[in-house]
Amino acid sequence: MYNILIVCPDGGSTSWYLDSPIDKEMKYETYISIELVDAIDKKYKTIPEKTARAITGLSMGGHGAFYLSFKHQDIWGAAGSMSGGLDIRPFPNGWDLPKRLGSYSDHQEYWEENTVINLVNRIKANDLKLIFDCGINDFFYEVNEKLHQKLTERNIPHDYIIRPGDHNWNYWANAIKYQLLFFSDYFDSQKNKE
Repeated sequence: MYNILIVCPDGGSTSWYLDSPIDKEMKYETYISIELVDAIDKKYKTIPEKTARAITGLSMGGHGAFYLSFKHQDIWGAAGSMSGGLDIRPFPNGWDLPKRLGSYSDHQEYWEENTVINLVNRIKANDLKLIFDCGINDFFYEVNEKLHQKLTERNIPHDYIIRPGDHNWNYWANAIKYQLLFFSDYFDSQKNKE
């Protein structure tokens, strides 16, 4: 419908899309941000520029999409998150996070450095188009609200959507439609600048 190439890499069930400071073999940030982007650009007829790339994900993948885009604004021009775990600190025992970052009590610095909400200061004004949403009954709702507030306080433009919903595929099947339209509009706006 939008003439967009969609790549869906396997981020594992608990990678959190980061290069683990605990497990030196787990390099998901490197894999997605460098190796995968290079491989796709070599294999397919892409526009190998940030203005032609977006990244999004749901749940852990929502964390990953914002985490990677905030850290690599030279690679992606737009990013989205659906029901993302945008602050991992409230969940110190969840989803194998201690296996990726060590225990919160022993390695608090790793947790602080690798949570999305603490990377907002890296965003350059109008350099990264952002959309995120979360259902009001989702267990990640509060961390999404806090990110929205922080972005608003810092005058960082973003689209933020809340509506009834849980952390499930019914919610995400609807949310992805908004994200695809957002990305399509972003890509069109970049073409019009040429």
